Amino acid sequence: MNPSDWLLLCRTVRFGDTDAAGVMHFTQLLRWCHEAYEESLERFGLPAASIFPGPAHAPEVALPIVHCQADYRRPLMCGDPLAIQLEPLRLDPGCFELRYRFCCGDEPVAEALTRHLAIRAADRQRCPLPEPIQRWLEASSLQGGVRPL
Repeated sequence: MNPSDWLLLCRTVRFGDTDAAGVMHFTQLLRWCHEAYEESLERFGLPAASIFPGPAHAPEVALPIVHCQADYRRPLMCGDPLAIQLEPLRLDPGCFELRYRFCCGDEPVAEALTRHLAIRAADRQRCPLPEPIQRWLEASSLQGGVRPL
């Protein structure tokens, strides 16, 4: 499987993503980041239910976001096509970050970052990343996104 199949995602800015001025509301960018992260995992073959808590499943390891940031380069309007490039990077055995690069056509329009920490759900203590996430990070390294341990 080619990493671009799960590390390059596309979407369109929708009317509901915009504010009263018709410009993408700033909070949408981080929502799109998390949606792209979830979709990337699913395209790789990791169902969301196996990673994120839900009514029928409570994972032993949680992956909360402990840091995020976003930079906006130009306004986005309803109908703008977006390409979202994900760049996963393992920071240590229990932490990784995702860089997101948003482009409209060939023009960069935004960048964001989320940092995730693995913790045991039972006691909220740090732990190693779950094996499926480690596989996703390793496979993503074909794009140069994983530092060796």
